[in-house]
Amino acid sequence: MAGGGVIGVGGGGDGRKPYPGNLTPYVTITCIVAAMGGLIFGYDIGISGGVTTMTPFLQKFFRKVWEKKEADKSTNQYCQYDSQTLTMFTSSLYLAALLSSLVASTVTRRLGRKLSMLFGGLLFFAGALINGFAKAVWMLIVGRMLLGFGVGFANQSVPLYLSEMAPYKYRGALNIGFQLSITVGILIANVLNYFFAKIKGGWGWRLSLGGAMVPALIITVGSLVLPDTPNSMIERGQTEEARAKLKKIRGVDDVDEEFKDLVAASDASKLVHHPWTNLLQRKYRPHLTMAILIPFFQQLTGINVIMFYAPVLFNTIGFGDDASLMSAVITGIVNVGATLVSIYGVDKWGRRFLFLEGGVQMLICQAVVAACIGAKFGVSGNPGDLPKWYAITVVLFICIYVAGFAWSWGPLGWLVPSEIFPLEIRSAAQSVNVSVNMIFTFAVAQVFLSMLCHLKFGLFLFFAFFVVVMSIFVYYFLPETKGIPIEEMNQVWRSHWYWSRFVEEADYPNGGMEMSKGNHGPKNV
Repeated sequence: MAGGGVIGVGGGGDGRKPYPGNLTPYVTITCIVAAMGGLIFGYDIGISGGVTTMTPFLQKFFRKVWEKKEADKSTNQYCQYDSQTLTMFTSSLYLAALLSSLVASTVTRRLGRKLSMLFGGLLFFAGALINGFAKAVWMLIVGRMLLGFGVGFANQSVPLYLSEMAPYKYRGALNIGFQLSITVGILIANVLNYFFAKIKGGWGWRLSLGGAMVPALIITVGSLVLPDTPNSMIERGQTEEARAKLKKIRGVDDVDEEFKDLVAASDASKLVHHPWTNLLQRKYRPHLTMAILIPFFQQLTGINVIMFYAPVLFNTIGFGDDASLMSAVITGIVNVGATLVSIYGVDKWGRRFLFLEGGVQMLICQAVVAACIGAKFGVSGNPGDLPKWYAITVVLFICIYVAGFAWSWGPLGWLVPSEIFPLEIRSAAQSVNVSVNMIFTFAVAQVFLSMLCHLKFGLFLFFAFFVVVMSIFVYYFLPETKGIPIEEMNQVWRSHWYWSRFVEEADYPNGGMEMSKGNHGPKNV
């Protein structure tokens, strides 16, 4: 069957009793606090695009860009921000996040998810401090790299933490709290940019960059008060404490079945001395494929083009500086609202439905935006006078596009990889997930302005092509993971039409062994 089957849990034909447990106030508050780790990532995404349109900031650090922008308003608008130094300021963070995510894997596995969050908060705070007081471009880039180290640690640990803490029936909604925090961070950054840009004296950009210290403090303090996950405690030998913690998290005393599976998963994990090498085994082929392709496709939706450079983009298509910042605020509000839709629907409608619906929505919007910009700007990049209805149309379809991303590839790009990995490879695989995400975030951020200059309105068609490819991939190769306990996740691969040839029952002594025989997909002969 195309796309793999949907497997039910608890009375759904797999023969397994679902783990007992409730969505307790304790675990809800814990997951909300942990999800705040997304604020640092979101704040940075939003703040960097706005700051790079502030005239005093450009005059001080990127004077050639400012001179090109001001020299002749009738010149090619596609190319006014084309500067490798400017894009290095934005994208250096993601190169640093890539490097730190590799170290964060070991910290997260051996020392726990909490400590990894703490490191993330402290590093991000240091980077924000340096950027707020920057006197030269090198200080900006050093600060950005420290911010990147912080993002790498946070993005490594927070999604894992949320997936391990949440009851399986609510795992999707609670995990998407991370993406909600990212969108809230983007929105706050856009609003602050709008007001800080109006400060007389031209030093508002310092407040924008230095303001990143606030979300850094939130995750730092949060990491000190949060409990560790039972999975992590068992992994580090704290077995009895983990049982007590599991009872508190689930709000019931009957946790024997889930606890037994967690211990079995930990025992299997301890047999793995080299999780990075272990990832290359045949039985982990589906996991490794998803860890690479999901973040790869997430970045090639084109969303970071919109969110990094929304003010630049709107400025380029003819809005004034104030109007472009306000348009970015509007897309930020849409982003937050649509993420709430995902929280509501992810455990109700399933991951695959949201992936596919969001893909269709983004594809249509990218085609319309490409047509609108192509009709007015052509290939010369000189639009002349832009009518108001045109600007409203472009903003409207960009907002619909952002909504499609925000309830599909945005949150699910973090949720699905964090819930599909067995404990023995979980930290290493999540590190691959974060690393691939950051590699392509870096690449897209670094080449976007040059691509805009050369591909012009065709840039949106470039990303639309990848939306088609990723939607086909989801339809055929991504199984539904809704309602599957995290330590039982391997059953989805054994029942999948394609991945079942790589995963045999003998590979997993626990994790869905009581599945009915009739629920298995075809085996490779």
